[in-house]
Amino acid sequence: MRYRLLTGLMAALLLALGPATARAAERAGVHMDNTLRVGSTTLRLNGIGLRTKYFFRIYVAGLYLVRPSSNPAAIISADAPQALVMQFLRSIHRDTLVKAYRIAFSRNAPALAAREAPEVSRFLAFLPDVKDADRLAFTYQPGKGSTFAVNGGKPLVIPGRQFADLYLQVFIGHRPPTAILKKELLGRGAS
Repeated sequence: MRYRLLTGLMAALLLALGPATARAAERAGVHMDNTLRVGSTTLRLNGIGLRTKYFFRIYVAGLYLVRPSSNPAAIISADAPQALVMQFLRSIHRDTLVKAYRIAFSRNAPALAAREAPEVSRFLAFLPDVKDADRLAFTYQPGKGSTFAVNGGKPLVIPGRQFADLYLQVFIGHRPPTAILKKELLGRGAS
């Protein structure tokens, strides 16, 4: 009797969690795979979130980690493979992106941004105009550094770990674009 009750409860729990897991890989019509390979490591989708501004949908982002975590400090300080993929939902001029990143770097980690000024400049120079459906992918690999690519094109590689820490703070640091986006990337709920 207990076995049947326990089995029934587990089946009900799996059914209840199943649809939520499937929905977690799609937001605002954008699909993010549940896993992503970085080097020889398979990362798992930690959270997916929607960035809005003045009721406009800007992009959907997915944060990929080796192990799920809702602790931003632990994620940022981990010297482990990580990825953050952004798919844009509208066209944005590169000057707007550059301005947004400059503000985000200075709000979340001004001292680190100052120390990483040459790398910040390289990253900002790399940013193109983006169109609806373009994807900007960031990956970090220990020993290799940060890699950025737009639509799988020619990548920008920034060696070391410091820039990866700076970049992740933009999204899950103490002053992210929106608190809701941060919460969703940390796997704490999507609407």
